[in-house]
Amino acid sequence: MKKSLEEHAERFSEKADEYDDDESPEYRACADLVVEHAAPRDGDTVLDLGTGTGAIALALADDAGRVIGRDISEGMLEQAEAKAAERGLDNVEFGEGRFREPNVPDDADVDVVTTNFALHHLSDDEKREAIDAVAALDPRRFVVGDVMLFDEPDPDAPFYSPEVDDPATVGVLADALTDAGFALTAVELVDEQVGVLAAERGPEPAGVTGADAPVDGDRDE
Repeated sequence: MKKSLEEHAERFSEKADEYDDDESPEYRACADLVVEHAAPRDGDTVLDLGTGTGAIALALADDAGRVIGRDISEGMLEQAEAKAAERGLDNVEFGEGRFREPNVPDDADVDVVTTNFALHHLSDDEKREAIDAVAALDPRRFVVGDVMLFDEPDPDAPFYSPEVDDPATVGVLADALTDAGFALTAVELVDEQVGVLAAERGPEPAGVTGADAPVDGDRDE
């Protein structure tokens, strides 16, 4: 991680009021795919990590039984809570939490975990620790939308800032999910540096849907 959690939290709190206005088409497409692949069942509990202003959490509220949004930025959480109150949603709750310490309530059995444009702030080793922490919650499904490298990194592209972000290759993320006991079920390419991975518990699926993307970790270096 190139900045501390506290520095990241402060950075996002400072721009929380305008955060939704700065969404790129690629970010929106990524969020839509995360929602599509999350596909919670009636009664499911969804944990949305790095929830930000609640875009994913709120979009899933109508289909899920309970949605728990976690973030490290107080400013972003305030925006998410205001949106939930405005929409009259009583099955969504927001609070402080992070990938490796999600602070899930004791009475919550997590069925689906989602995250969008958050995991890339962690180093590759920290990403593995985060994915292991998610796996320990024993969810049925884990959907990751993020800045991820399908090809050679391009620091001049608008999707990440090298001084603060540390995106992984698709192969690194896929290997980490597999090592944590998930089977990859979908790979969606939004841009050469943006995509969505969906993974589930259980036996290896017959095939992976979505983009014909590398998932073997050969681009780790």
